[in-house]
Parts: sequence; C-alpha cells; structure tokens
Amino acid sequence: MSFSIDNALKQVKKVVIGKDIPVISQFADDKKTAYELLIATILSLRTKDKTTEKAAKRLFVHEHTPQRMILLSDSTIERLIYPVGFYKRKARTIKQISHILIKKYHGTVPQSFNALLSLPGVGRKTANLVRIEAFKKPGICVDTHVHRISNRWGYVSTKHPEETENVLRSILPRKHWLSYNKLLVAFGQTVCTPVRPYCSICPLTKVCPKHGVSVRR
Repeated sequence: MSFSIDNALKQVKKVVIGKDIPVISQFADDKKTAYELLIATILSLRTKDKTTEKAAKRLFVHEHTPQRMILLSDSTIERLIYPVGFYKRKARTIKQISHILIKKYHGTVPQSFNALLSLPGVGRKTANLVRIEAFKKPGICVDTHVHRISNRWGYVSTKHPEETENVLRSILPRKHWLSYNKLLVAFGQTVCTPVRPYCSICPLTKVCPKHGVSVRR
C-alpha cells in the first residue's frame, strides 16, 4: 500500500477524535471573536497550549475588544498573560495591534492575509491560522508539527516551515486546507511526537517512510 494524503488524514482524524484539540481551534469552537482569536494566537507563540488557554481566559475576562484593551496598562496585561513566553513583549504587541485595529479597521480584524501580516507580531503562521479559524478562509498554517509530520511522511521534502507552506499550497488538495493544521497538531502532540514517536500504535506505520525517525516505539 502506498502513501495517500487522503487516506492519511482520514486515519489521523480517527486517531485524534476525543483528544484535546489545539487551543486556538478550541477557542474557535467556543465562538470566540476574531479579535480574541488573533490575540490568543499571539499568546500561543512559543507557549504550550495549557498555558495559552489559561492566560487568554484571564485576559478576556477583563477585556476582549480592542477599544477596552487599550485602556489597560502594559503592566496589567503582563500580569494577566504571565507566564506565556515573551510576555512583556507580547503585552506591548497586544496594545499596538489594538490601537492599529481601531485606527485603520474600525476596531475589527481584517480578513486580508496581507493586512494581517502588516500587524505587529503577526507572521505567516499566525495570519494563516486566524484566517482559517476566525474567518473559515482556506489557508496553510505551518507550525512545527505540520512541518515535521509532512516531512516525516515524505509528503514534502523541505528544510523550513515557509518552504513547507509553499509546497503544500501546490500539492495539498484544497479540501484539506482548513483541517490540515488542526489534525496534524493534535496528531503531533499525541502520536507522531517530535522525539520517540509512537509508531507502534500509529495506523500509518506501514505506509509511512518515517523520515528522520531514529527511535520508535
């Protein structure tokens, strides 16, 4: 049996059912606003999901609109989002983004990819994820799990996440764009882990070339 991306994602979906979904997807399912999803995504960078979830909830209990967020001091935002990674820098970024949204976009989050990229602290991964989760716009969000697993499967052969995004845009069927990140993140956190992946219980073990895997169990 050869590797098929359609079959792979079908099997991955079965494996991750009932497991924790990525925190931003969870917030989207909870009907958080586009602004809340954008800010939560900023908080999630270089931060574990559980920490992000708690920090975002603390912050949003106080303020969850840009108009109200700018009224908070940087030190207050820092206190609410601690201990997310780079919390002091992120507090300043949140204030900057909020001011820009009010000034340029009437307090709303733009749907345009380029407009999102122009915001402080927003890179391609964040812009894609916000478009996917907040606006249900097809995108390719490549984080460490998507980059690693796509290469481990041999579906792509790339060195950097941005390169992975470009290749996936050309080969991944568009019907999978909205779900690819969510599925692979959950799969990467539970089965196809960065170190010592659980190949023995993976439904794809017979067709996966396991590129870069040296120790399996």
